[in-house]
Amino acid sequence: MNEEILRLEGIEKRYNPGRPNEVAVLRGADLTVGRGEVVALVAPSGAGKSTLLHIAGLLDTADRGEVAIAGEALGAASDRRRTILRRQEVGFVYQFHHLLPEFTALENIVLPQLANGTARAAAEERARALLASVGVESRAEHRPAALSGGEQQRVAFCRAMANTPKLLLADEPTGNLDPATSDTVFGALMSLVRETGLCAVIATHNLELASRMDRQVRLDEGRLVPV
Repeated sequence: MNEEILRLEGIEKRYNPGRPNEVAVLRGADLTVGRGEVVALVAPSGAGKSTLLHIAGLLDTADRGEVAIAGEALGAASDRRRTILRRQEVGFVYQFHHLLPEFTALENIVLPQLANGTARAAAEERARALLASVGVESRAEHRPAALSGGEQQRVAFCRAMANTPKLLLADEPTGNLDPATSDTVFGALMSLVRETGLCAVIATHNLELASRMDRQVRLDEGRLVPV
């Protein structure tokens, strides 16, 4: 395997622990993903895909187990360290684009870079390059409401890539799109990933899209198993 970027080891997560309505979502999930690898995470709704991605991306904490990103174990990391690493090393894409409606496509990609300390000129240059890489450079000055669903999601991909993360986490990124648009958007996402060499974990219901990734894993009773 290439350089390890993401390692999940023995991840456990319960909701309402100790109560009659306790739900064990993750029961010792293990996953290792290397640089340049794209892994499909396949499971039905409610199986824990989003929970797993949130823990992997440091948005949530596990009850037990270890998360390591780029070789750094983070189980005992401070909130500040987790926030810095999340901003610098992790990109997120969701089923809905979550673009800021009052800003243009370009500005939506510039803002996270400014928050990370990048100079505006350099941030705008990178934003335009990212938009060009997914074929929507002509829409740079349009606000999200003026973009199609496929365009909005491609801009969301660019925003996730703005700070050159090592890890991309995507939760049903084409789930709201029709099949033709889904195929186009997925192709754009895979091109971005391949060009940059980052690692990605992509949750999807779409088995055809999953088959186009490097490998597939499935959540089965709270554990990850190969497909």
